[in-house]
Amino acid sequence: MEEKHKNELPPKDFDLKEASTLEEAFKRIYTITRRLRRECPWDREQTFDSIRHLTIEEVFELSDAIMKKDWEAIQEELGDVLLHVLFYSVMGEEQQRFNIVDVINKLANKLIERHPHVYGDLSVNNASQVKQNWERIKNKKSKRKSVLDGVPDSMPSLIKAYRLQEKAGQYGFDWNNPDDVKRKVIEELNELEKATSSEEKEKEFGDLLFALVNYARHLGINPDTALESANRKFKQRFQKIEEEARKRNIPLEEMTLEEMDQIWNKAKDSEQ
Repeated sequence: MEEKHKNELPPKDFDLKEASTLEEAFKRIYTITRRLRRECPWDREQTFDSIRHLTIEEVFELSDAIMKKDWEAIQEELGDVLLHVLFYSVMGEEQQRFNIVDVINKLANKLIERHPHVYGDLSVNNASQVKQNWERIKNKKSKRKSVLDGVPDSMPSLIKAYRLQEKAGQYGFDWNNPDDVKRKVIEELNELEKATSSEEKEKEFGDLLFALVNYARHLGINPDTALESANRKFKQRFQKIEEEARKRNIPLEEMTLEEMDQIWNKAKDSEQ
């Protein structure tokens, strides 16, 4: 492990001054993080386990901001994610396991190693070859028994399906064209319709979703992004129904399906 930072902190007023350079900005936020860890009762109590779920939440908040193209929110959420990186590094430093310099150097070394077309003599023709080289180098150094082991078990199922298919496809285990995948989708739909027991239906529905993810991938569509877009669209249209119910002073549960459909279609037309 590289030489650790000294424990002495800069003057207390250092972290109050807004920085004007990258070096000063990074030193400022790291100093603030270390100071909060020492002086704030809440920060002092935290552990790797206690803030893990908060880190996941921050990443989802960043994802929301990106989907909305809210640039001010993106800036703020990126800062929150960075705070978690720094906080874990401070805790690692306290336990004498690693520090922020180790984290950054490990990242830099990995990027250099996995971009031989930039930092070496390797030639590539497209982004696909870059991804293949990345996986090849990664798997060469990894102790994983399978190329699929790099896909986290805790990853959301839709994204996990996409990544599993993508990784397998990089080794030639893939459909030749979208039409083949489309036929597979139809095949899985037919099998779902033939299923009788609830267990069978669940299994076949899972196969259908998996095939649809594959179809999206072959069409150049990220299924998670597409589904999130549909989620937001549904939410906006349904909220129009709620808004109209309030205007009419009618409880939502007393509104008929026909009335809801009319408002829904009106909201849909306004999006055109």
